[in-house]
Amino acid sequence: MRPLAHSETLGKTMRGNAISRHRLTAFAAVVLGLAVLAPANGQQAWRRVGDSWVRVYSGSIPATARLRVRGHGPVTVAAGTGREISYSVTVSVIAPSAARAQLAVNQQPIRVETDGDWAVLSTPGGSALSTVVIHAPRLSGLAIGTTNGAVDAKNIDGSIDVNTGAGEVSCDRIRGDCSLVTGGGDIHVGEVSGSLRCGTKGGHITVKSVRGPAILATDGGDIEALQAGGSVNAQTVAGSVHIGSANGAVDAATGGGEIVVDKSSGIVTARNLGGPVEVGAAAGIRCESHSGGVRVNNITGAMRVTTSAGSIFASVLGSRWSDSFLSTGNGDITVVIPSNVGVNVRAVNMMTDNVRRIVSDFKQVQTRFRGSQLVAEGAINGGGPLLQISGMGGTIFIKKQ
Repeated sequence: MRPLAHSETLGKTMRGNAISRHRLTAFAAVVLGLAVLAPANGQQAWRRVGDSWVRVYSGSIPATARLRVRGHGPVTVAAGTGREISYSVTVSVIAPSAARAQLAVNQQPIRVETDGDWAVLSTPGGSALSTVVIHAPRLSGLAIGTTNGAVDAKNIDGSIDVNTGAGEVSCDRIRGDCSLVTGGGDIHVGEVSGSLRCGTKGGHITVKSVRGPAILATDGGDIEALQAGGSVNAQTVAGSVHIGSANGAVDAATGGGEIVVDKSSGIVTARNLGGPVEVGAAAGIRCESHSGGVRVNNITGAMRVTTSAGSIFASVLGSRWSDSFLSTGNGDITVVIPSNVGVNVRAVNMMTDNVRRIVSDFKQVQTRFRGSQLVAEGAINGGGPLLQISGMGGTIFIKKQ
């Protein structure tokens, strides 16, 4: 056997070292794979739940004024308790083994960072679903952004900003401005001290109390706001709208469903493509209904009400009342006028041959035919702003209160 050359000896040695390193790496990988099955740093071990592997991570963050959560699943935040921010993140991964589940988490691990007076908690995403529960001391600000999942936040001393790709959103006892957006799901609001903005691609919106102005929008669902300290803008593509009390103007619209405003200190603007409109009290009314009756009471300002099909009932209140117009394409019109409101009436009932299609409690209002139209005009209670009434086929009633 011939002796090996120096170069051959060196090459053989390097190949041997490479094989040894490969075996050591493989061994380390096996050890690492087993390690993820056991608790580390006080965390729970991975456990099998159905097709998923689940593990709970918990920890704490020194108290900060504001908190931001970047999530990939449901998020719950309750503030006003404890001296530090404590969190629990339940991670669920569909994987064949705990090692593979841990590998998915390692690609996007839990991170805690600070940005000025903000604490930032980021949770695993991708193939992992992370459910976050946080208990925090008093917070002057909260921002939650999650790709998917319900959000629940309570007892925040300042503003709150929530955006979820899909899921129900709930908040209560928010002492600042509030913005809640979901790609699909109901929105429930308790008490908000500032302004409120809600938007959902499909779901109901319910609000107990907001002190500032409110903007409420859904692509499909009912809207209910019981009490608002400012103006209210409520828009739904299909669903009902109910505003209890608003200390400001109300702008409400729906593609199908009833609109009800119990009381507004401002002007109510209502647009309804397929349903009735009812206003209990307002400083004025602007209403357009394509199909549905309109009932407005205790209106202290101008009225402009039109409906293509449906009856109109309107009662006037106070001395600030001004020029108004009521019109229906098919239905009756009833106007109630109190004794302290002066008005000039001009009522026209088109395409009728019956003089009884305009009925007035006021002898000052005189009725006569003008071609195919029945016209009634007169000054009530000494006259005042002009009230124009236009009907077709139904009956116009002008009544004393």
